[in-house]
Amino acid sequence: MTTDSVDSLEDLASRVDEEFASYRRSNEFKTISLIIDSGSSEHPTLIVHIDGEEASSLADRVEEFLAKNGAHSQREYHSDTDIRVLATVD
Repeated sequence: MTTDSVDSLEDLASRVDEEFASYRRSNEFKTISLIIDSGSSEHPTLIVHIDGEEASSLADRVEEFLAKNGAHSQREYHSDTDIRVLATVD
């Protein structure tokens, strides 16, 4: 794992947090949660967990935002209301 990759993911997570702040209210259930998984030495990953009735349309918006910010992403569907968008940066 390179420090640059993790730093880039931390920066990306901050940008996602700012862009989708209305879905991340501190004292309520969070529709969007952010996690950086640096367990893989080659490909640290930003995990954007989206939960709720709007999960699919919100995942579209998140993926579009990630692409505009230079990240590669893919989705994991756990249910119609539980989606994870996995993002990596070069």
